Amino acid sequence: MTLPNFLIIGTAKAGTTSLNNYLDEHPQIYMSPRKELNFFALEGERQDDYCGNFQGDSDTPNFITNLEAYCRFFEKVSSEVAIGEASPLYLLSPKAPDTIKHYIPDVKLIAILRDPVERAYSDFLFNLSRGAEPIADFSQAIAAEPERICQNYWFRWHYKQRGFYYAQLKRYFDKFASNQIKVYLYEDFQADSLSVLNDTFVFLGVDDNFCPNISQKYNVTSIPKNRTLNKFLDPRNSTSAFFRKFVSPELRKSVKSRLLNLNRRPKPPLLPEVRKQLIEEYREDILKLQELIDKDLTSWLNV
Repeated sequence: MTLPNFLIIGTAKAGTTSLNNYLDEHPQIYMSPRKELNFFALEGERQDDYCGNFQGDSDTPNFITNLEAYCRFFEKVSSEVAIGEASPLYLLSPKAPDTIKHYIPDVKLIAILRDPVERAYSDFLFNLSRGAEPIADFSQAIAAEPERICQNYWFRWHYKQRGFYYAQLKRYFDKFASNQIKVYLYEDFQADSLSVLNDTFVFLGVDDNFCPNISQKYNVTSIPKNRTLNKFLDPRNSTSAFFRKFVSPELRKSVKSRLLNLNRRPKPPLLPEVRKQLIEEYREDILKLQELIDKDLTSWLNV
């Protein structure tokens, strides 16, 4: 029974999908063929407790709740040195650190953190673009969050809550040795992806001379001009699936890319007064986080 020896634990909308795919290119790294298995956050839980709260055409999350099902995602591991999976829910989940410690106490943990206000807004826009957020105003969605949490909404609607990184990371530093935990900033990953990847390769004990293709960007949030067209281009759409049978993969990819680009409009800017309000709510957590991870986060406090 094979288990991973490293995990990307978060956070959402901070480059975890890109990191997952870049690491997957490395010949000495095996990544789970499916991202966000969520096992260590959901072991023993019931899917029905959350699914009733899903909105629109949002993705149904992976509910891997038992060890046997989880291990099946690692059955094809052969000679790889580093075996991993990425589930941003692990950072937010109060139970995940204990479950991880129980099953894989020597695991290496990777987190990417993003300005919590920008992260929350990006998460909101992503849900909005996918038809998963019925509230079109960010401030109103933030105001609705406490009630949604009480109603057991799935974690992707916990926009503000996901940004209290100190409280979330402290649970891991309390359970694991500091040399098992690697924390990066989203800004650094965006500015110099290769340096972050090189450092990650060293951390994982694999060949750090390997250079993945970083030209491809993943999970980029964009706002569609026409939601109907956007839904049609979604690979989960049954109507578009019918037409895909008659079009070559190369042509399909080219046409889809052009249509998606034509259907994009600029993302609306975050209102300064909303940022100021959220910064004040995050301030104490950010200052504590600076000390915990020994990184300068003063830019996150700028309005």
